[in-house]
Parts: sequence; structure tokens; C-alpha cells
Amino acid sequence: MVHVGGAMLCSAPLRSLSQVGRLALGMRSCQKRGFFVGLRREDRRSRPCRGKVISPKSEVCIPSSKMNVVSERGPPCSSWSSWSCWSCWSWLASLLVLPVLSSSYSSSSSPKYQRVAAAGGSRAGFLGRTLVLLDVNTRSPIRVLNDNFLSLQLDPSIIRDGWLDFLSSKRLVTLARGLSPAYLRFGGKRTDFLHFNNQKNLAKFRGPGPDYYLKNYEDDIVRSDIAMDKQNGCKVANHPDIMLELQREKAASTQLVLLKEQLSNIYSNITISARSLDKLYNFADCAGLHLILGLNALQRNPDNSWNTSSTLSLLKYSAGKKYNISWELGNEPNAYRSMVGRTVNSTQLVQDYAKLRTLLQSVRYYNRAHLYGPNAGRPRRNAILLLDGFMKNAGSVVNAVTWQHYFQDGRVKNVEDFLKTRLLDTLRDQITKVAKVVSTHTPGKKVWLGGLGPAWAGGISNLSDTYAGAFLWANTLGMAAVHGIDVILRHSFFDYGYTRLVDQHFNPLPDYWFSLVFKRLVGPRVLAVRVAGLQRKPQPGRVIRDKLRIYAHCTSYSNHNYVRGSITIYIINLHRSRKKIKLAGTLRNKTVHQYLLQSYGNDGLRAKHVQLNGDKLFMLDNETFPELKPKTLRAGRTIAMPPMTIGFYVVKNINAYACRR
Repeated sequence: MVHVGGAMLCSAPLRSLSQVGRLALGMRSCQKRGFFVGLRREDRRSRPCRGKVISPKSEVCIPSSKMNVVSERGPPCSSWSSWSCWSCWSWLASLLVLPVLSSSYSSSSSPKYQRVAAAGGSRAGFLGRTLVLLDVNTRSPIRVLNDNFLSLQLDPSIIRDGWLDFLSSKRLVTLARGLSPAYLRFGGKRTDFLHFNNQKNLAKFRGPGPDYYLKNYEDDIVRSDIAMDKQNGCKVANHPDIMLELQREKAASTQLVLLKEQLSNIYSNITISARSLDKLYNFADCAGLHLILGLNALQRNPDNSWNTSSTLSLLKYSAGKKYNISWELGNEPNAYRSMVGRTVNSTQLVQDYAKLRTLLQSVRYYNRAHLYGPNAGRPRRNAILLLDGFMKNAGSVVNAVTWQHYFQDGRVKNVEDFLKTRLLDTLRDQITKVAKVVSTHTPGKKVWLGGLGPAWAGGISNLSDTYAGAFLWANTLGMAAVHGIDVILRHSFFDYGYTRLVDQHFNPLPDYWFSLVFKRLVGPRVLAVRVAGLQRKPQPGRVIRDKLRIYAHCTSYSNHNYVRGSITIYIINLHRSRKKIKLAGTLRNKTVHQYLLQSYGNDGLRAKHVQLNGDKLFMLDNETFPELKPKTLRAGRTIAMPPMTIGFYVVKNINAYACRR
């Protein structure tokens, strides 16, 4: 029962957001036409809506005498005339949020990410200023993810262009350590062209170049390696600027070849030497990352069975070094026919994985090593058929099921195309397809996104490596978490393309800074979010859906600035205007810490620098991150989201039961 303007309107009862929304619209309509609803009698400055109630259907004030009103549930006061406007809206907010929350939580077995419609235009008063009422279920999490949920990938191309020799850089190690704990997958399209060679001749497999260049460059690398070998434990290096500049020149010419291979889908072989493996493992170990090494699945015998000779040599060398490594076999086996004209069906792939598991068990150090696969491509027809056959017969062989998703190709040039909500939502449909196959054959098996990036074919220059790409990355993490993806391996931490987190000057790009804040604030426990919008009806022809996205987790336990029981909400505002969110229910009147990410500089969405709460983010030196200082919002304050921003909001001292355990 809702009390309006001295009369009562039967809501019978109000359980639908549409019903309450129409009621709110009706109240606003009354105010717009000169009536004032819900103020004390002594505060009225315009003609009151006496003896009238609001029709939620027609949105007009009508005489209460024309309606049969039965009181079932009144407001928390004895009479409407003494009820303040704020109490009215607080009570209305409770109707909007809390009753709907109970139904949302009861159906949390199939959660959906929260989509909120946007309001067009500005309105006077509380309704015009507030877009969303927001609450979170703090009783129990809907998902509990892997502690390494946000993880990284390195492409084997860094062997070809020479950057593998610089993974020991103190700055690169520091940047990778900032995103730990995490997995580091060494794999990609070139996984199936890797060949292990147990030798340490540094110059034999170098790329081409002028004589003077190779001589000086190789001598520098040798001296650097000798100096590193004398170090105990984690081996790091401070490479001279001239050495790094020479490497960038060398890499620039090689990267043209790599991009050509990527676009033509024709790849040349890459040799990974024992020295290269040592450097790779040293980088992962120093950064606190767990290495997952991809094995070549295209080394085949004449009968199309998998040839294990190179893999056995690699396993024995790694075991002798006591390298703690997990393994995977191949990359996108559903695409082999287009790459090399060879088909590996699900039956053959099952036999290959069984053979690899037997091989791991034969090497004592790896008899309990984890194995991941089958690393299928986007779940279209061929990939789904391969995944279905694999899970039916080899689902128990792997520790987690892996597949890959890249949102679009490298031909997109407009930033608007990069921010389309339809593009953001493609991941949800793909997750649903994969989850259906996995649950059919191996219920409860963990699912990983074994390779994910904003675009394939090396990414999009001046777009996928800019602030515009952060929205896609932020939404991917939120959507994947809600839908139960256990780990996401981001392509790539550092390589030749435009989907990387760190550029070739070792400077963090916008996606890196978002990932760093995410790691510091967001824990693995996912919470159910419920929102109620107070907005006008959509105007014809205007796309206003899905541009405000809200996700919630328990705050990371490793962040000692917050006690257990705190929650972190992160919000993506894709609107071109400011939007406001009012915390309701269990979140009401709590102190909030804001971490607001915006582009920095005059390049707008194409900026390669970001600011946090107005301060530009940059590395203070090779080993020091900037302080991520929050802005404190007083208890009860409305959250104001500027246009095209991403914000993290830590609700302190809420003592959420779901986050205390």
C-alpha cells in the first residue's frame, strides 16, 4: 500500500519494478504540473495535491474519491501530511530494492550481470538526480573464483623478436609482480611451431641484421647473461638505454614479419633453447607467477599420431632444473586445417592428451603436474564439435577446460565500434555455449578462458592499447566472474602487438593500470547485485540500454587497508553524461572509498595514460608503483559517475557475512 498526497493507493502488492517505476513517474508528473507530493504542510510552496492520488497507468493526479482504496501496508508514519519528502523516497527505495532482492538471490544459481537503463535529459529534484538504487547480497557469494582469476599470457613471438632476453629487466619484473598471484601462459598461435633444442649457443638462433649491429648486440647479451648467472635466487638486470634502443630497432623490423604471419595465418618455426627456457622461468619465478607452458601439438608421425620426442626432452630438462610448470598441448586445434592443411579431430586429440598425461606420469617430478586443454577457439560449429567430443572422452584428463575468445578483428578503426554494447555482450553468449558442453559431460569441471584479448591479428593500433580498450577489459572480467569463469589469461602482458598491457618502453598502458587496481581491491568471492532504476521511458530511436554495468566482489583479503567483511563494487559508465547511483539496503549510510579511473590528457578515449581520482598514474622508478590513494565519500553520499569512466568503490566496515569467512 502506497500513500500519496493524503490518500492511499493500493499496489496489490508492489513487487514489480515496472509498477513502482510507473508510480514514481506519476509522482514526478504531479510535481511537474505544480503539485507537490510528500512535504510537510508547513513547507509547501505550491498547491498541494489534495484529495487526489496518482494513477500509475495514466501518470496523472486523479481524485481519490474515484478509487476504491484498501489499506494493506502503509508508510512508516501515522499520516502523510507529517511525512517528509526524504522519508517518502527512502520508503519508496526500500520498495524498489529490497523485495526484488529476495527473488534475485533465490535464483542466484543462474546469475546475470546487471544492466541498467539510462536516463535521458535532466530533471529537477531527487528523481532527476538519481539514476540507480543499488544493493548487494552480503549473505553468501554466488561464485568463488580462483585466487589467480586475472592472469597473463606471453606469446612465443618474443623469442623471434628478441624481447625474451629482456624479461630479466627489473622494471618488467616489477610490473609483472604487481599483478601476482597469477598464472603466466606461454603460448598462442605460435605454440604449435615451437621446437625445443637443449643447447646454449646464444648467437646461433639470432635474427638477421647488419654485422656491426649483431656483434655489439650479441656481446651485450652475453655479458648480461654472465652477470645474471652469478646472481643467487631471482636474477634481474638493469639494461643500458643504448642496449634497449638497439633492441627496439631490431624488434621493429622483426615485428613486421610477425604481423604479416598473423594476417596470412602462415607461421614459421621457432626454436626455444634451454637458455631461453631458463630466462622464461626466471621471469615467472621472480614475478610470483606460475608458468603454464604450451607444447607443440603439430609434431606428427606419418600416421597422424603425436610425436613426443621433443616434448620428452623438454620435460627431462625442466625436471632436472626442478621447474614448477603446468602444461597444455596445442592452441586452437579446430583451426589446424586452415593453418597447415592438417586436421586433428576430437578422437585424435583425446589420444594425444592421454599420451601426454602418461608422459608426465613417467617423469617423476611431473607425475602430479596440472594439465589444461583443449584450448579450443571461439565456440562456433567446428570448435563446439571438437570440444564436445573431447569432453566426452577426455574430460577427466585435464584439470580445467580451456577455450579462447577474441572480440573482433584488427580492421576496426572507429572507437565507437569498440564500445558497442552488443560487442561487450558477445562474451556472455560464448560462455553459455561452452558451459553447456562442459556441464553435460563433466559437471563441476572448472572452465578457463585460456586466451582472451580485445582483437585478434595483433590488435588495433591506437585503439586496443588505449583507454578505450579498458572498458572492454573491465566488462570482460565482471561478466566472466558472474558466469563462473574460473581464470582469465589475458593476451598479452608484453609482446609485439597492440593488445599488450606494457609497451616496448616498459610503460604500463591503461589496461595494465585497471588490472593493477582490480588486483589490489577485488577478491575471488562474487556477490549478487540488484539495481532498481528511476528513469523516464525510453525515447523512440534512442539506444540507452546496457551502458551502465555494475559488479560486486568481496574486497581482496591481501589488501591490508581493509578488514575482512568489506566489499568492492566496480561500475562501468559508457554514457556520454554523468550518472548517479544511490546505495540502498545493506549499503545505506556506509563510508565508501572511491577509486575513479579516467583518461589523462587531450586524447580522450584514445589516451594511453590514465588518472586515478585526478592524479596521473606512472611508475616512480623501476621498482616503485604510485600510491593508489582513495577518495573518501561520506556516509550516505550519492556516487556520481562522470561520463566514460570506470570506478571502484570499497564499502568499508559493512561486515558482510559472505566476506568474513
